[in-house]
Amino acid sequence: MAPMQNKVICALVLVSMLALGTLAQSQTETCTVAPRERQNCGFSGITASQCVSRGCCFDDSVRGFPWCFHPNTIDIPPEGTTFLYHGF
Repeated sequence: MAPMQNKVICALVLVSMLALGTLAQSQTETCTVAPRERQNCGFSGITASQCVSRGCCFDDSVRGFPWCFHPNTIDIPPEGTTFLYHGF
C-alpha cells in the first residue's frame, strides 16, 4: 500500500470512532426549565395542546415569562463512563 492510502485509512478509522462515540451518548429532554431560562416556543394566546403539539413545554404558572417554551436537552453518557469527583 502506498503511504497516502495508509493516511486515508487512518483518517477514516478516526472519523468512524468519533462518530460512534457521539452516537453512543443519548439525549433526553426535560420541561424543568427555570423561568428566566425559558426560550419562547409559541405565540401570544397559544393553548397547552397547541404548544405540546409543537414538541414544546407548557407552564402558565409563572407570569411574565414564556408559557410555551423549548425543553432542556440533557446528555446521558453511555454506560460504563466514569466521572471523577473533585469534592470542593
